[in-house]
Parts: sequence; structure tokens; C-alpha cells
Amino acid sequence: DVYKRQTMHNPSKVTSPMAQPRRPRLALPAGSCDSHVHVYGPASRFPFDPHRPYTPEDAPVEQLDALHRWLGLERAVYVQATVHGFDNAAILDAIARNPSQARGIALVHTDIGGAALQSLHAAGVRGVRFNFIKHLGDAPDPQAVLRLAERIGAMGWHVQLHFGAQDLLDQLPLLHRLQCPFAIDHMGRTPVAGGLAQEACIALLDVLADPRAWIKLSGPERISATLAHGGAFPYADVVPFARQLLAAAPDRTVWGTDWPHPNVREMPDDGDLVDLLAHYGDAATLDRVLVRNPARLYGFD
Repeated sequence: DVYKRQTMHNPSKVTSPMAQPRRPRLALPAGSCDSHVHVYGPASRFPFDPHRPYTPEDAPVEQLDALHRWLGLERAVYVQATVHGFDNAAILDAIARNPSQARGIALVHTDIGGAALQSLHAAGVRGVRFNFIKHLGDAPDPQAVLRLAERIGAMGWHVQLHFGAQDLLDQLPLLHRLQCPFAIDHMGRTPVAGGLAQEACIALLDVLADPRAWIKLSGPERISATLAHGGAFPYADVVPFARQLLAAAPDRTVWGTDWPHPNVREMPDDGDLVDLLAHYGDAATLDRVLVRNPARLYGFD
């Protein structure tokens, strides 16, 4: 299951998603939402951007649908993949297959026209994403982000932000000036090895005191110090971090698998990711994180 992912400059080997993850022990509440997934291609129908930072294998929506049925997930938020650039056709196709249960987060040019934004809204998009992770390309212009945020805020959209821990610290002035709600990916990518009192963790908690701020409990394999086989259960060392974030923003926390898990140190078992939820809180907490919170953020009925 190892394939080559060719970047524009350097080839690298990564592991593809597990063909058959184990079935979770945790039964998820009705209406549970995977609030962070990607679809790749198929490239024969949805070509990859020629300036993409890497070239993945196809990871089409049909494969993801089968995974969600296996895991017990009913709703999905499709986050536009960097490899597709500003052509959002793949996620729009995915949403159109089940529009009442799907939403999208697009990649757009910051000077996108109003008619194009309205078209995306009608298709189920509810936000735009900006990457500040260096290996995914140049960071966006903060002033352009602020201008677009003001426009989409009037539509009830939000900005989704992909930071590393240092990026979060560097971009605090941007967060304070945003004129719309914003969601931070992957628990802010604050590494477990740095402890709960590390500067990035404290800054993230301060950010979450803002009622506009949301956090995604996704990507434990990105921040764990022990990875899947080094604790009492996979990614056990991430649990205190997730609980701390939940305590800071219980009504502004959502969860996602991040399938098909691009650019990870190890490929997680999606069954493990679902079962990790049982360690984050009780049934009422999970109902908020999986059902009620995403319904508010993404506009599910």
C-alpha cells in the first residue's frame, strides 16, 4: 500500500488510506458529521492543478461514502484539496450527490466576484480555506484575507485556517481583525511533546475565548508523540489536548477524520479515530461535537 507522491520538486513515499479500517466500537449518534474530508479526482474527470504541491492517487467520493457507512457517519464537509487548486468541481460534485447531508469549504481567489460566491453558496459551500502551512505553498496576503472575510461574513460563511503551531502565533493579529467566524484545523497542530502549557496551546485557548472562533478535533496523528502504538490506545496522549479545547469552546468544536489523510507521518486507522472520541467526553459532549455544533456551523437542517 505504498505509493509515490511526486511533489513539484521532490518525490516522497507515503502510505495510502487503509482499504479496510476496523469497525469502531463506538456507536455514533444519528446525524453525526465528519467535518473535515477531502476528495481527490478521479483525475480522469477532475484533473489536478498543474501547480499542485503533490500528486496523490485518486480518492473519490464513492470510496469515502463507503467508509462513512462503515463508520456510522451520515454527514460530511468536503474541504477543497490543494491538489485541485481553485477548481472546486470535485467537491461540488460530491455535495450534489446528497445535498441535504453535505457541505463544502472552497479554495477561492481573494478577489472572487460576488456572483461566483453566490453560485458556490447555492451549491452548498459555507466557507473558504486558507493554508499557512509552508509545504503547501505561499501563505496568503493577510490584507486580502481580511477583505474577503468581510464579504463572506455577510453571507453567513466562515474562514477555515490551516496553521502550524508557529503559524498560529505569527497570525494572531490576523485572527483578531477577522470580520467573520473562523475555524482552526487539526487542533492548531500543537505538538503533544510541547505539553499543555506550551505557548501555542495557551495562545489557542486565548483565541477560543473569542465567540467567533471554532476548533476542529482532527488530525491526532499529526500531533501525537507516541502515534498509534505507543500508548494505552491509539493517540492516547492527544486526549488531554482535545479535552482542553473542548472545555474552552464546547459549543464551537467539531470533529473530522481528515480522510484520506494527506502528508501524515503514519496512516491512521479510521476506526481508531472514531473510537478516540469516546475518550473526549460523554454522550452529551459527543452529540454537540458530532451533530449540533456542525449543524450550526455548516447550516444543516
